[in-house]
Amino acid sequence: MRTVLFVCTGNTCRSPMAESLARQMVREGGVSGLSSADVLFISAGLAACDGAPASPEVTEILSDRGIEEDHRSLRLTPEMVRKADLVLAMTRSHVAGVNGMLGAGDGEGPEVMLLDPDGDILDPIGGGMDVYKSTAEQMSCALPRRLEELMK
Repeated sequence: MRTVLFVCTGNTCRSPMAESLARQMVREGGVSGLSSADVLFISAGLAACDGAPASPEVTEILSDRGIEEDHRSLRLTPEMVRKADLVLAMTRSHVAGVNGMLGAGDGEGPEVMLLDPDGDILDPIGGGMDVYKSTAEQMSCALPRRLEELMK
């Protein structure tokens, strides 16, 4: 089984939303050749406080898509990164933060990349429901491409 780790700042908006969307996408056969038995999805935040719930907007968006999860935030650790097969970060600064945890030049650990190869997924916090919906759409478009990379 492969592990995909989604990373953002506080693990209450973007990374838990990406985790849940990816899990649903794979469960429903939305990624060719990848099944739920093949992959474990987790999320964490570089500056998260353990145990915080997902934002109400994320909970509502996921519920509207038929996803009911009781997410609790996790602070990212080097061990989590090293155990992952693929790390998908929301912004370039998150990629740099994850790479910084791995240590310079140790050659260990997974590939760390942006979830959206076209650019950062901006933090929707404080932006209203339309911004959260736009963030979910951006993730939904980027996820199949990134998850197909697991099959290579």
